[in-house]
Amino acid sequence: MKIAVSSCLLGEKIRFDGGHKHDHFITDELGKFTDFVPFCPEHLAFGTPRPSIRLVNQENIIHVQSNKDGVDLTQRLVQTSNDEIINLSHHHLSGIIFKSKSPSCGMGSAKVYLENGFCEGKEDGVFVSMCKERYPLLPMEEEGRLQDPWLRENFVMQLFAYDSYEKFKASAPSIGDLVRFHTINKFMLQAKNEKLYRELGNVVANRDDSTLESRLALYELGFKTAISSKSSIKKNRNVLEHMAGFFKNDLTKTEKETLHLHISDYAEKIIPLIVPLSTLALYAQKYNTTYLLDQTFLTPYPKTLALRSHLNAGK
Repeated sequence: MKIAVSSCLLGEKIRFDGGHKHDHFITDELGKFTDFVPFCPEHLAFGTPRPSIRLVNQENIIHVQSNKDGVDLTQRLVQTSNDEIINLSHHHLSGIIFKSKSPSCGMGSAKVYLENGFCEGKEDGVFVSMCKERYPLLPMEEEGRLQDPWLRENFVMQLFAYDSYEKFKASAPSIGDLVRFHTINKFMLQAKNEKLYRELGNVVANRDDSTLESRLALYELGFKTAISSKSSIKKNRNVLEHMAGFFKNDLTKTEKETLHLHISDYAEKIIPLIVPLSTLALYAQKYNTTYLLDQTFLTPYPKTLALRSHLNAGK
């Protein structure tokens, strides 16, 4: 899996002041499972070190200005941003991680100033806006927001789900393969977006008698849109209860009480999500409930990332 990442987050000393913003979760944890494609349109445009820049709203048009002398640098940054997008297009990406607050790479966190020098709010940086236009379904996040355990867990789940679909698509799938893919992703999709999960079920069922090619295109759009939704404690609890129903007739009284206590404690934010999930997996193995063991919801990404082990990973 390949992820494009702002170069400074990988430890490259290309910030405007010649420094970096090395993010060790990205390089040391996520990096065990991904290859990185670095980018920095500001470094391409202005070199390192360089005067800082800012976004300025002039008559409802966003311009890029030098903080040193107020020179308009918009065209130069737009050009190098376009160059970076061309470079990224040569890679089969599964996601992008941007540097927060940057005039080029801030994702909803780049300050926009009025001509009088006052800040009027925050927007996407120049490069982020262009990436969203070029890759509307690609997982994207900024490192600042990834400090939130809930946003981090959701984003990493989206990354691996997106990559799994790309691998599935590259396998020249048959209708049987599509049914299988949808089946094993059932509970993950329900935890993300129940409505889209049901719509995807209709696509798989082919009630419109459409071609496999058109069905796969519809499924891809719906799947990638669904996984961009955020899960929640309420959604996860509903899925956990649904999964528990698959072997309710097999569990002993004590096992049933333990499982539902774990689900209830998770819903009350007493224990993290990994506890009821581990209990479900244990019982599914004991009673050979293959349908559940195959579900990507149990392990949507490598377990060593341990993102479901934190109480704050749920909201």
